[in-house]
Amino acid sequence: MGDTDKKLFVLDTNILLHEPLAIFSFQEHDVVIPMTVLEELDRIKDSKRDVARDARVAIRALEALFKDATPDEISEGIPINRDKDSTGHIAILADFELQETIKAFADKAGDNRILNATLYLQNKRAPREVILVTKDINMRLRAKGAGVRFVEDYRSDQLIDDVQYLTKGFQQIEGDFWSNVDQVESKNLAGRTYHTLAREPFEPTYLNQYVIDDESDFVGRVAQIDTDSLTLQDLSRERLIHRRAWDITPKNIYQAMALDALLDPEIDLVILTGAAGSGKTLLALAAALEQSIEKNMFDKIIVTRNTPDIGESIGFLPGSEEEKMLPWLAAVTDTLEALHKNDHCTEGSLKYICDKANIQFKSINFMRGRSIQNAFVLLDECQNLTASQIKTIITRCGEGTKIVCSGNLAQIDSHYLTPVTSGLTYMVERFKNFEGSANIHLNGVVRSRLAEFAEENL
Repeated sequence: MGDTDKKLFVLDTNILLHEPLAIFSFQEHDVVIPMTVLEELDRIKDSKRDVARDARVAIRALEALFKDATPDEISEGIPINRDKDSTGHIAILADFELQETIKAFADKAGDNRILNATLYLQNKRAPREVILVTKDINMRLRAKGAGVRFVEDYRSDQLIDDVQYLTKGFQQIEGDFWSNVDQVESKNLAGRTYHTLAREPFEPTYLNQYVIDDESDFVGRVAQIDTDSLTLQDLSRERLIHRRAWDITPKNIYQAMALDALLDPEIDLVILTGAAGSGKTLLALAAALEQSIEKNMFDKIIVTRNTPDIGESIGFLPGSEEEKMLPWLAAVTDTLEALHKNDHCTEGSLKYICDKANIQFKSINFMRGRSIQNAFVLLDECQNLTASQIKTIITRCGEGTKIVCSGNLAQIDSHYLTPVTSGLTYMVERFKNFEGSANIHLNGVVRSRLAEFAEENL
């Protein structure tokens, strides 16, 4: 590990909890794992926290790498990947021995020992670049204040630099759509109208992206993309706005586009983003009930969401798994009540609907290992999930299952996630070219004028 051209990365514990196999992302550079990180992983792996599994996966990955290495090789560094042409090495640093050699922080708290180790390596390996990688914002600030020259967030899961560049799922054309079109070829197939136009004016464009304009009330959806051209399916704005699902009609064109995607049997994944009160959960539930009860397309509706500290908190509440989940799924039950508020007996209607549609409330922790067939899955509050958690859930979906992921990037509760590293952002970027998915950003707050004013002014 002596090549001065290669960077030397010191990993904080939260990196391996965020992505247990993060060590393999540094193929051409060297990685150092302080002993403190292993101690913290050891404490977490037996805990009831939802990251205990990630800690165990990280420990197993490190054990597989070092199982045949001698103590000297472990401290000097072994190749990260022996099978491939990677030049990077990984080593474990016995940082508890450094208390006497460097006095940046005297106490033995885990973070401080990791900072001590980074400062030690920075001095010992100079002029080589030693970089501390951590997802803890305060740790990054403390490291810079202590004299660590290079501190970074872990960015292998970050596909965009700024959330403002995240695709919204639709393009808004200024003026009249047809006035900007020079050449078009239109055709009718199975009662649908398609227009083939030049691709360049629409760049960047993606499959199932909607196209709307300001004047002529044109609404289209990208059905096919070729080298120089794209084909739009012509959708009637009038028809979209007046479309009903479980007696709910869209209040604006953005909700209309979302409902179109939710009710389209050819779309397996719908991603709904937008501010609080924009109608994400309401539309998803209305579409779920419409397709499950009226059209018999799904056998059940599964509602799930991230539950902070679920490992500790869920056990203290009485009742079954579904009853324990209800406090976190109050937003969904509130929405169900809103859909049936005009019924003669709202409580009776809710019980009948929950039985008839077979609505199940599940914890994300119990989704792993399942195979979900012929179901409508609503995954709420996705902004608090990592990319690996979202992958765990989406890969559960089998034949005949449709999944709707909704979230608001302005309401992230996780300590280590930001809008650009949230699993919701990751999913939007990864699925934007998949023909079986659609993504809609719902503009406007329709919950109430009070909620709309608060969203804009607070």
